[in-house]
Amino acid sequence: MLRISAGTAFEFKTLADFPGAPEIKEDGLTLEENAIMKARSAAVFTGLPALADDTGLEVDALNGAPGVFSARYAGPACSYAENNIKLLAALAGLPAAKRSARFRCVMALVYPGGKSLTAQGLLEGFITIRARGEGGFGYDPIFEVTALGKTLAELAPEEKNSISHRAAALLAMFKLLNPLEVP
Repeated sequence: MLRISAGTAFEFKTLADFPGAPEIKEDGLTLEENAIMKARSAAVFTGLPALADDTGLEVDALNGAPGVFSARYAGPACSYAENNIKLLAALAGLPAAKRSARFRCVMALVYPGGKSLTAQGLLEGFITIRARGEGGFGYDPIFEVTALGKTLAELAPEEKNSISHRAAALLAMFKLLNPLEVP
């Protein structure tokens, strides 16, 4: 998020700047619940407005799965590779036209007094038949961005950051804010 927000009127810190920050268990049933839970915890701990996000990969052929469970799709403490293997197996035999998917990022801003805002960003694409590319993480090697014909793992970090679901969510959040107003 720090790279995406460079050059804006906002100053960001991470929880690494606040020793002793609590770990947040992401056990919400929606991306929105998880994002708000993380932001609320950080706002309470730091006494500052806090921004947090949660992201899920939604595959149409799987009725939106893995969704909120994207990070642990193959089970607790699974690796990125295990998630990708499980997803590719679940879609085995489906043509590209039936492998549509999107990354959805929900961003939450919570103020110490409790006021909260949410915004979301989407990145449309489809799940490839096999992994391609060396960059990125998670589902990046098997998620092809429809408009580019490349997987996220085939993009340079700057290019990925400029089109990502997280960048879209952050831009949507910025549109909700006026940096001259403090709630």
